[in-house]
Amino acid sequence: MNGVVGSLSRIRLIAGNTFLEAVRQKFFNSLLLIAVGLVGSVQFFQQFDFGTNELKFITDFGFGALFFFGSILAIAATAQLFFSEMENRTALTMLAKPVLKLEFLAGKFLGSWLLMLVFTLVVAFVLGAILFWREAQLLAAHGAELAEEQGRAHPEGLVRYGDLLAFGLLQWIKFGVLAAITLFIASFSNTNLYTVLVSFIVLIICQLQYIARDAYAGLEAGPASWLVGLLALIFPNFQLFNVGDQMVFDVESPLPALTLLRIAAYGLIYIAAFILLAQLNFRRREI
Repeated sequence: MNGVVGSLSRIRLIAGNTFLEAVRQKFFNSLLLIAVGLVGSVQFFQQFDFGTNELKFITDFGFGALFFFGSILAIAATAQLFFSEMENRTALTMLAKPVLKLEFLAGKFLGSWLLMLVFTLVVAFVLGAILFWREAQLLAAHGAELAEEQGRAHPEGLVRYGDLLAFGLLQWIKFGVLAAITLFIASFSNTNLYTVLVSFIVLIICQLQYIARDAYAGLEAGPASWLVGLLALIFPNFQLFNVGDQMVFDVESPLPALTLLRIAAYGLIYIAAFILLAQLNFRRREI
């Protein structure tokens, strides 16, 4: 029991130091400001008066910014934080103490993941604030029409803000999968650049693998179908996380809570798997 508590304490300390180191980096602060500024700039599209469709435009714009900059952060920050320990030889000092390599990797991952949580919450909060402000304006301008369409005396809200937060947390889990993949690649890579480039290639594969899977869905059982199935198992399907529209706007058939839990569990399983694979590589690596 004491060993488990000690291990968790060491992981917590490594994660905390990793998070503080990441927050101090200009890269994170610059990326956060750019993402928030980009999401905030969408308010200027109100002059075109898109009507209620404007809310979906703002949401899609915000989700796109969250995915784009969050993916950059997940890959670049994780790789940088890992290789900075290698280059500064602090990893050697740390591992010379009673710190297991799995504890080191888990701490680095959790520190990076906590950084991505802060990023995701800030961007989601800014997006939610803009949607709330613009929704109030649209209800004031088109409230009577909306109430008539809904068959109510007063129009219902157009955005489910709780689901907006839930979707943001799903994206955070997806960024965690991407960070775990980056950590796995870094565990056998010798350079930061190689890790970042390969991680972005894997990101593209994960984002588009459903297309290949659907294209070969009709294959008869055989080597080709087994290969497609194996690739679909190795590379997580990031398309599963793209459920924002159904969560935030689809009032008639909202996404069931069980489906959200399954998507979250799917991501957490891949996170655990890639960290364990990273540990297998890192255990044989000379530092």
